[in-house]
Formats: sequence, structure tokens, C-alpha cells
Amino acid sequence: MGKRHRARELALQVLFHMEFNPGNPDESLDRICRSFSPPKDIRPFSKQLVRGVCENKDEIDKLISRSSKNWRLDRMSRVDRNILRVAVFEVIYMQDIPPKVSIDEAVELGKRFGSDESGAFINGILDRIYSDLSPAGDEKN
Repeated sequence: MGKRHRARELALQVLFHMEFNPGNPDESLDRICRSFSPPKDIRPFSKQLVRGVCENKDEIDKLISRSSKNWRLDRMSRVDRNILRVAVFEVIYMQDIPPKVSIDEAVELGKRFGSDESGAFINGILDRIYSDLSPAGDEKN
């Protein structure tokens, strides 16, 4: 398992924690790191993801809401919702990561941490967001 994949898992844990204990993202990351002792080399990327999601949450949530037919954001599982947030943040704001890599990573996280349907659910929403954001004929990797 690669460093960025493990960093995404850590970011997911922090964002999930913040669903129940809202507050400062850095403090939440520190608390999770003290509890689970993840490798130090994955923490900077996790911190970037957590901060990015928190700073852009309103825009990210609007995109997810528009792209999820028949599912309000507050009705989604907390795990699926936060996996989607991380992936949408990556697709929109992290130009160094190919969008399809972010989508594949999110689907894998959904399969591991979500329900039996999470992978397909996450894939469907992210595919719609990616299609809506991509200019016609643009083939990003």
C-alpha cells in the first residue's frame, strides 16, 4: 500500500472524527495521530487533504449534492460523505494528481471502509462530477 493511499486513510479517519467532534483540523489530526501512531511520512499529505477539505467544504458539498441523485448529503453515510469530500478536493484543487487516480483511490476506500454498495455509489457520484467539470473532449488521466 502506497504512502498516499495510507495518507488518504488517515485523512478519512480525521474527517470522520470531526463529524462527531468539530473543531480545528490540525488539532483533530494531532489527536488521531496520538491515538493511532501513523507513520510520520504520511502526515503532511493527510494534513493537506484535511485542511483542504475543511477550507473548501461548502463548495465541495455543493458539487457532491448536485451530483448525487436522490441522496441528500446528510443522508449519506459519514464514511461515504468524507471519502467523496477528499476525492472532490483532489480533483478540483490538486492538479498534480490525475483525477482518475483520485477517483480510483476513493472507490477503494469505499470498498474497504464503507458498505457493500459504497464503491459503486462513490464511483457514480465522482464520475458525474468529473464529467461535469471536464471540458468536452478533454481526456485527463
